[in-house]
Amino acid sequence: MKPYLLIPRVRIHNANAMSSPYTIGFPAMTAWLGFVHALQRKLRSVDFPNIDLCRTAVACHSCDVQIYKGPHDYNYSIIGTANPLKKKGNEFERPPFIEEPRCHLTVSLLVELSHMNPEDDNRFLEAVRNLIPQFKVAGGDIEKIGTLQVIYTDEDDPKTISRAIRSLMPGYVIIDRSDLLKGSFTDGKDSLDQLLEALAVNFIPTEKMSTETDPQWSPQRLQAGWLIPQAIGFKDLSGPVTVQHQRSYDCEHHFAESVVTLCEFKMSFHFRNLDDIMWSYRTIPEHGLYLCANNNQWNNEQH
Repeated sequence: MKPYLLIPRVRIHNANAMSSPYTIGFPAMTAWLGFVHALQRKLRSVDFPNIDLCRTAVACHSCDVQIYKGPHDYNYSIIGTANPLKKKGNEFERPPFIEEPRCHLTVSLLVELSHMNPEDDNRFLEAVRNLIPQFKVAGGDIEKIGTLQVIYTDEDDPKTISRAIRSLMPGYVIIDRSDLLKGSFTDGKDSLDQLLEALAVNFIPTEKMSTETDPQWSPQRLQAGWLIPQAIGFKDLSGPVTVQHQRSYDCEHHFAESVVTLCEFKMSFHFRNLDDIMWSYRTIPEHGLYLCANNNQWNNEQH
């Protein structure tokens, strides 16, 4: 029997919606796995020194990005809060404006556990319940969580696996679809070109154009599904270096950039295998890659 921790209906206020330097929307996967890793470290510091929170599935129930579009505007604008106020003499004034995209969202997390004793379920859930309010998730404040559960699955019993997946309903589970970017690089196109092509919506006429009738347009995309650009980790650009005023001289300092790929939101009832929805850390030091990886059936078909 394999145990999973269900953290349902986590309501987060003012989470960071800038998942990379050039994408805004759902928080980066590094934020979710970072929260789970921080929870593991806290649990190990109390009564569970051997606990492992191995892999994580993320299901989104709602996401309200704080943007505004006026009646005649072409683009959306970020709703800024300008906090905190800057003190000038005996008064306060608005600080210099820095765009900080925010979102309010509700998600459920399903976390695979290792080295978990079934006799400790109640004590474990109580410890998690007390620790979670101490954290921020993607820079946002946790306002509320549902009832925590430990769910046990048996690989030989599909009903237990189906029950674990259904615990994320109704929600859209995020999975990696980088397989859509693994085609041949033709016509001088790189990965960014392929990413933009996969996200583009093209409108084509549904019938032959005529001067006598108004054309009817139909939207089309290269790939069906709810696809989004998503930051899944970092690429090391410099190797270990030492710079003035770095945060810590006890740890290596690296210059890095975000790694962005295609991901897809799918309703959880589409899945029959927990491996398809679970994310974990993956490092490839020889290539300078530090990633959040999700090996699902679509990616596996490409290997």
